[in-house]
Amino acid sequence: MKTAKKTVKKAAKAKQSTKVSTQAKSSSAGEKSASQLIDARIRELGDWRGETLSRMRELILSVDPEMIEEWKWMGTPVWSCHGIVCTGESYKKAVKLTFAHGAKLADPKGLFNSSLEGNTRRAIDIHEGEELDASAFKALVKAAVAHNASSKKKR
Repeated sequence: MKTAKKTVKKAAKAKQSTKVSTQAKSSSAGEKSASQLIDARIRELGDWRGETLSRMRELILSVDPEMIEEWKWMGTPVWSCHGIVCTGESYKKAVKLTFAHGAKLADPKGLFNSSLEGNTRRAIDIHEGEELDASAFKALVKAAVAHNASSKKKR
């Protein structure tokens, strides 16, 4: 009985860790890839939030060719490279980019403006009409990828 439970848990864990790359195609069962779901989210937003999410997505994907797009937690775009880099959520008044290990990243341009009190995450809230320094943002994404890669080596 215990062996069967362990096998089920291992199978569930393996399924959870499956990643969908940006080049992933739809499965034969008609499921959409993470990239397609993010495309759909951008289209459904249809306003400045969709444009902002799309622009930030382009910047994120341009940083590292190994960047992976995922769709987690019932509808959250996630970008990963050696671990989660950031998530992209949209709210009525902001697009929020939450960096999983943002508290450990240098932010010389002061882009982090939300979730500043915690010991792990940091976020950037972008409001309508705001422009973000693209090179500073890409530097943060690069730093997050480097942090993930160095953390992975320590394990």
